[in-house]
Amino acid sequence: MKLENIRTIFFDYDGTLHDSTYLYVPAFKKAYDFLVKEGYAKKKNWKIEEITQWIGYNPAIMWKEFMPNLSEDLRNYCSNIITEEMSSLIELGHPKLYEGSTEVLGYLKSKGYTLVLLSNCKKTYLDGHCKFFSLENYFDRLICSQEFNYLPKYEILSSIKSDYSGEMVLVGDRKQDIESGLKNNMFTIGCSYGFGLEEDLIEANIRINDIRELMNLF
Repeated sequence: MKLENIRTIFFDYDGTLHDSTYLYVPAFKKAYDFLVKEGYAKKKNWKIEEITQWIGYNPAIMWKEFMPNLSEDLRNYCSNIITEEMSSLIELGHPKLYEGSTEVLGYLKSKGYTLVLLSNCKKTYLDGHCKFFSLENYFDRLICSQEFNYLPKYEILSSIKSDYSGEMVLVGDRKQDIESGLKNNMFTIGCSYGFGLEEDLIEANIRINDIRELMNLF
C-alpha cells in the first residue's frame, strides 16, 4: 500500500493529538483518593507513568484491569469521578494538544483527506474537547467508543470503514490502535511520543516522533 493512495486518515486522540497528562493524572488521583478514604485502597505515591499507562483504554476495561476486585458499581462511580474532574479541568482551560497538532490537521484537511477521530472515551469528554478546540473544524467525523457501547476499536473500525472510500491509514500511540488498523487492512503509523510502550508499536508500518512528521508523509 502506498501513502499516495490514502484518502481517509483515522486518528486516535489521547497520546496522539492530545497530551492527556494535564487532565488524566489529577483526575485519576482524585478517584484513587476517594477509594483510599473509603477503605478500598491503600495510600500510594504515584509515579506519572504508573497513571499514564491507562490513558487510551476505554473506562470499563481500565477499571476492570486496574482494580478487578472492586464492584461494578464502585468502578462506575470512580470512572464518573474521573469524567467529572476532567470536564472541570477542561472548563478551566487545562487541555493541551501536542505542539503542531492543529497545524497538521489543517494541512491534511486542506489537502483533501477525510479525517476521522476515533477515541476510547466518553461522549462528555469528546464534547468538551470539541468545544474547547473546535475539533469539528478539522474532522469529518468524531467518534467516541461510548457511542458503540465500548466495543474494541478494531470492531468499531470494521463497522464504519465501509462509509469511506480509498485506502485508509490509522494514526495512534497504543498497541490497540496498531492492532485495530492491521485487523482492518489499514496502513498504520505509530506515535512514539505518546503513552504506549516501545513494544506497542513494533508492528506499525511507520513510526513518528512528532505529529508534524505527518506533513512530510502526506
